[in-house]
Amino acid sequence: MPETITATLEDGPLADRRVEAEVVEGRPPKTLDLPADDGTTCRYCLEGWVQSGHTAAYTFLYRV
Repeated sequence: MPETITATLEDGPLADRRVEAEVVEGRPPKTLDLPADDGTTCRYCLEGWVQSGHTAAYTFLYRV
């Protein structure tokens, strides 16, 4: 079973939501592409390279 973290989306179209993301090489993924309510895809970026615990903060970059 893959290890996951809880990604907290800080801003943008999916602000204040939390999603599960698979850990990549022991770290949170650098970016997440997530479906928005309007059918588009939103790209979020890891807010800081140093994260601890089982959660990580992400900020909105742009719609893909």
